[in-house]
Amino acid sequence: MNSLRDEIKFLFSGQGMPYEKVCLMVAMVITVIMSVILSGNIAKDAKVAVIDLDNSAYTRELINRIDASEFMEVTAVLNTPQDPKALFYQDRAVTVVYFPQGLEKARYTGMAANVGVFYDNTSTAATSNIKEALNEIVGLDNAAANGDVGSTNDSIYGNLSLAARNLFNPQDSKDNGETLGFLLFFGAMFFTFATIGMIPRLRLTHQLDEVLLNGTPWDLLVRLVPYGCCLLVSWVVGLAVLRVWGDLTFSGSLLTFIFVQLFMIPTIGALSLFFGWTAANPGIASSRMILFIPGGFILGGMTAPTTFFADWVVKFSHVFPLTWEFHFQRDIIARGAGMADIAQTFGAFLVYMGIVGILFCLRFNASRKELLAQKAGEERQQRQMEKLAKELAE
Repeated sequence: MNSLRDEIKFLFSGQGMPYEKVCLMVAMVITVIMSVILSGNIAKDAKVAVIDLDNSAYTRELINRIDASEFMEVTAVLNTPQDPKALFYQDRAVTVVYFPQGLEKARYTGMAANVGVFYDNTSTAATSNIKEALNEIVGLDNAAANGDVGSTNDSIYGNLSLAARNLFNPQDSKDNGETLGFLLFFGAMFFTFATIGMIPRLRLTHQLDEVLLNGTPWDLLVRLVPYGCCLLVSWVVGLAVLRVWGDLTFSGSLLTFIFVQLFMIPTIGALSLFFGWTAANPGIASSRMILFIPGGFILGGMTAPTTFFADWVVKFSHVFPLTWEFHFQRDIIARGAGMADIAQTFGAFLVYMGIVGILFCLRFNASRKELLAQKAGEERQQRQMEKLAKELAE
């Protein structure tokens, strides 16, 4: 009974992880917030790009049918030859539909014709509804060509067919999906565990006061370098194992991936220090990892396609650093994009990185002011004590 009382006293003492609060917070996040965010299980208004080389009334009618589907939204129509792969960069499209020249003529002369379709297979769930919708549109068009307007009978003979191709992960390898996602997620999570308690540790050893009084925010950020190097090496080693031992498709440049991580890892580290700043000790700080790491894994496209989420959820997900990491992973590793291809996303991330840096500096300056005010108060109190002692001596 004494052991039980001691442990209960420690639990509520604030000296370790505030589990009595964390457990309730996790329960509320999972049951309320996540149930709302993850309520969708279909691709709604997924982005579709169309390469229309026929540019006819018939192809424009097909485009309108695609756009009218609840599963698809036509975001771009191009009338010149394009590389379909480039249209997938930065998640600008989930599917690319290709209408060849002469499609309208073939339709009305009874000649066989193919409509090309390129699917982004980095997530098979993202395109499953689109495949069904496009097959239905083609089936209805073939039925109409045979005089059976509005029929859904797929056995009706028609001359229009889909020539589909799955890009980036045609074999639906788990090494390109869940395994790669877990590698990046758990790497970032344990990097956070290793660094989030740094500020409380420096405070307990009184080293933080010295940095606040005589240093700059850089004196704290530079302490992240050895941890960041370990994380980067672990990610590269993990990718090598998946590529050599597994069947990871690494289409891009490893140097491009490493270059991006030189900005990503310090950003995660700065957020780690920021969230752990006010914790009384490293144990309490560790529990705050949940505030900014798992959200990116859940909403960044690894556990479920982003097409399953509402637009506001997709926009909100960018407050989490791992959302940006998975953007870069899909473009560089899966799609083979170079720096020029991801320039827009990378520029937006630099803005995000700048905001994180500003918040960190504001936190640093606020703590410095608090410490200076505390030192000034202690000096005033000391002078008053010395004055009082002098008066008593007289």
